[in-house]
Amino acid sequence: MLQRLGRYEVLETLAGGGQGTGDGEFDSAGGVAAASDGSVYVTDPFQHRIQKFTSEGVFVSKWGTEGTGDGQFTGPTGVAVASDGSVYVADYSNNRIQKFTSEGVFVSKWGTQGAGFRLPTGVAVAPDGSVYVSDYRGNHIQKFTSEGVFVSKW
Repeated sequence: MLQRLGRYEVLETLAGGGQGTGDGEFDSAGGVAAASDGSVYVTDPFQHRIQKFTSEGVFVSKWGTEGTGDGQFTGPTGVAVASDGSVYVADYSNNRIQKFTSEGVFVSKWGTQGAGFRLPTGVAVAPDGSVYVSDYRGNHIQKFTSEGVFVSKW
């Protein structure tokens, strides 16, 4: 028999954690991305972190704290994984994209408020490595190289 579950009940079923701030728990689950190795990355905007799980929902690791420094977030919303395992995160209120290794080690960042982004919400990586970012207040999509060099927008 199919049962309708609320958002937190689904998370609890998949990750064994449900609502909360502990490992495998979410204050607010945001974006989700799956890597070719089966790893699943989920943004937790209200806890300012990224959590990594196995494809079965077993908690693996987490990274991020609230702030503006490298590897810190203020409301991460979108996440994407490149074919090389690099993880890109749309850091909403910091108006930037941050790039990490698959283990959460900070690699680089790009973007600023106004000059680059006005609240980036989503991020996607194409097979050729191009990074696409949706900009909530800017009302456009921007394309970058995997190193963050601007290519175009529409």
